[in-house]
Amino acid sequence: MRSTDGTPYLLFQLRHKNKDTFPNLLDISCAGHLLAGETVEDGVRELEEELGLTVPFEQLTYCGTVAQESPLPRGMDREFNHVFTYECGKPVSQYEVQLSEVAGLFRIPVSAFQELLSGAKESVSIEGILYEERTGSQTPATRNVTLQDFTPNTPEYYDLLFAAIQ
Repeated sequence: MRSTDGTPYLLFQLRHKNKDTFPNLLDISCAGHLLAGETVEDGVRELEEELGLTVPFEQLTYCGTVAQESPLPRGMDREFNHVFTYECGKPVSQYEVQLSEVAGLFRIPVSAFQELLSGAKESVSIEGILYEERTGSQTPATRNVTLQDFTPNTPEYYDLLFAAIQ
């Protein structure tokens, strides 16, 4: 996502308050788990389910795969993340989100997020929208966030992502 002045942004979803893992935290814009028998290419369905985007797999930019472990209240989540990017110029208000999964969408300049990750900044301001769960109505929102407001990802994950964006 880029602004009208060409500034690159990352899109994050605010996870629904009832999610079993990492509720109310900002997460990468689209993610999901492959079902038994599915290929990585089948995972593109998550873009449509969560953001309303119909995107051919060939239009995604492959960044790489990274192993990740996240502590959970009752154990450990271990998975392999296949990381892709997709540049989409839609304003945050034009995505069609899955209201049972996504409570809001926020954008952050890539450079500001990198400063947050590196510790150069303790917090940054992000802009986006919040969804009313029952009606889907949107409310513009600005938040001041820290790293604790985001789901955990490894440095290797972000290295893949930023290398692809450069």
